[in-house]
Amino acid sequence: MSSVQLAIKSFSGSYGLGVISSKYPDQIIAARKGSPLVIGIGKNGNYIASDQMALLSVTKEFIFLEDGDVAEIKIDKVTIYDLNGNLADRPIKTSKLKIGQVDLGNYDHFMQKEIFEQPQAIRDTLESRITNDLVMISAFGDEAEEIFNKIKQVQIIACGTSYNAGLVAKYWLEDIAKIPCNVEVASEYRYRHPIILDDTLFVTLSQSGETADTVEALKTAKLTNNNIFTLCITNSAESSLTRLSDLTFLTHAGPEIGVASTKAFTTQLVALALLTCSIGKVKKNINASQEREIINGLKRLPGLVNKTLLQEDQIKKLAIRFKDKNSVLFLGRGTMHAIAMEGALKLKEISYIHAEAYPAGELKHGPIALIDKNLPVIAIAPNDELLEKLKSNLHEVKSRGSKMVVFEDENSMIASMDGMEVIPITSNLGRITAPIIFTIPLQLLSYYVALIKKTNVDKPRNLAKSVTVE
Repeated sequence: MSSVQLAIKSFSGSYGLGVISSKYPDQIIAARKGSPLVIGIGKNGNYIASDQMALLSVTKEFIFLEDGDVAEIKIDKVTIYDLNGNLADRPIKTSKLKIGQVDLGNYDHFMQKEIFEQPQAIRDTLESRITNDLVMISAFGDEAEEIFNKIKQVQIIACGTSYNAGLVAKYWLEDIAKIPCNVEVASEYRYRHPIILDDTLFVTLSQSGETADTVEALKTAKLTNNNIFTLCITNSAESSLTRLSDLTFLTHAGPEIGVASTKAFTTQLVALALLTCSIGKVKKNINASQEREIINGLKRLPGLVNKTLLQEDQIKKLAIRFKDKNSVLFLGRGTMHAIAMEGALKLKEISYIHAEAYPAGELKHGPIALIDKNLPVIAIAPNDELLEKLKSNLHEVKSRGSKMVVFEDENSMIASMDGMEVIPITSNLGRITAPIIFTIPLQLLSYYVALIKKTNVDKPRNLAKSVTVE
């Protein structure tokens, strides 16, 4: 015990440890900082794991260690010491979880529950990844800083919702970290014989870490070029992508049961924001002041998401407008085009309404021909450098008789017109926080439209949670 307590004083970063010694075969020493670690209290022994889900087959009684705790675990006894070496009393909690099932609690559907879990999921993803307003580059792996220093470009491969997250990251990586970035759908990438340049950071995104096309695309890339570095961002510690990748970042979103991804998406964006900051920092394209600004924005996110969730009742009433609609057009510019794509994907997944997203600047290249009083248009209006151009695009749409919904930053000051409903979300959002926050009302809207349509919200037809086959 004393040796572990002494050793961890010299540790930096996050860890969850289980230490055994041949001299003391009757005990395990557990230590935690940042990384989750739970103790399972069983009738025939005690256990440790990073997640209570792993121990539900042997116990439902758990002790959740706090940061800095060190625990001496024996078959019939658990003794815990806090950060200062003092005896600590941590309560035993009974889990309501069952194997393969998560309790809905006071929610009607898992999707609804998971939308409201996002503030905590974001906190968990940020925990131990930032300290003293600095990003912990080691959160991506022990060799991350060395690898980030060598890379010359980034290639992101993903499917579905994860692909949309990658599109947002392309803007961040090129605009903020000043490094070239390409994003491609895994199912296309793996079959087109791509040219992979040396010193590429090959990033795979997958909630499960088992998405078949993404896994195969990674294998193809590694066979094609030995001079690349690989990173996976996933919610699953024990997955194919983690085993195949040089570096791994776990999103800590917790179990996500609903097929339509919500908290997995927003925590992927948080991970990609940390990646952007880390690469920019290593490449000296982000200075200390810019790093603090990014980190401060990320730390504000849980509160901003909670504030946005307060719009639930207004969005619930708004959803009634879509009861008899067969098609919806989503508009956005910059990163908001990717968020518009995510909003369209959510709506079509669970309400079965045809929906597509376009960059607002592309209206005159085709989509404007569709616009009339029967086609509702949903636009996203952050207060950024493209706002005035977006306002012009909105006038083009409104003049053709469309019924519009605009989700705006409170400072965007979109002038409401007949047939247009403007919903202020929050204010003072930056390049990092805005895409994450504007995702929330689109999730809520798709959820309540699906309820009106009486579809199966958590298990929409023809879809599976993890696409593990082609």
